[in-house]
Amino acid sequence: MSSTPNPEQMARAIVEAHRDTLALPLQPHAERVSVQTGDEVFTAALQAAQALGFVPDDALCVARAWSQQVQRTGAFDPLQWPDEPADFGMAPFPRANAFAACPMALGLYAVMPDAEWTIRMARAGVPTVQLRFKSTDAAAIRAEVLATVAGVQGTGARLFINDHWQEAIDAGAYGVHLGQEDLQAMTPAGLDAIRSAGLRLGLSTHGYAEMLIAERHSPSYIAMGAVFPTTLKLMATAPQGTGRLAAYARLLRDVPRVAIGGIDLVRLPAVLASGVGSVGVVRALMAAPDLAAAVATWKTAITSS
Repeated sequence: MSSTPNPEQMARAIVEAHRDTLALPLQPHAERVSVQTGDEVFTAALQAAQALGFVPDDALCVARAWSQQVQRTGAFDPLQWPDEPADFGMAPFPRANAFAACPMALGLYAVMPDAEWTIRMARAGVPTVQLRFKSTDAAAIRAEVLATVAGVQGTGARLFINDHWQEAIDAGAYGVHLGQEDLQAMTPAGLDAIRSAGLRLGLSTHGYAEMLIAERHSPSYIAMGAVFPTTLKLMATAPQGTGRLAAYARLLRDVPRVAIGGIDLVRLPAVLASGVGSVGVVRALMAAPDLAAAVATWKTAITSS
């Protein structure tokens, strides 16, 4: 590598180059990570990522990738935010552990709390729906999943079941969606059962570290959020914003991507401009006075972008 500025100068250059698109306020009491290393690029990128508001685990991912990028290219460029999969340690395709494929663009994706709402969305023309039924009652869970699978028959909607993977397999759903905690609780045998049954697998993520964990499982799609503030779910991280969403989408360009969290029709064009082909929606559809008209408007906006 040719001569470069010192780490402090490199860090400032990175921050200035990407502040407008990537910077977010740090979370309260956010911890900064100090790493002693002889890799000046790693040190600079770590400092810059922290200054741009990335949580510690994500900042480390950025720093490692930037260091790999410089080793690969032989030059440090503060304008070139890392987005090459190999620099993040991502394996090439095809992969032996891949789950069944789904379309690169899932389109409008409604995430609903029960069978009734999920079926309503499917019958209103939403192309991808998810049943996110939260209960500890095994009989109620099974009944809700069975009712939803039966209710969406003939609509053409792709039905994902959140968390309840065994019930999804038994009922013949299109796929399963897992959050990060659900994924951590899964056994290899459980994941193998989903894969062997031919169900698609979607995984939630909230930044680089979780994306890399999810990506190693070769899921059918990866959801990224929350893009904007949302009151529907307590989030451990700050809203990602469309700047980070675009960076994530470039990195995950070989995987179907779903953006979710606080998205409405006003914000939709900026979300779609990031490169994602699928948009998760909850409140904007549930609150619509005319569901069929709302679904038609959303689908037109997504397909015409």
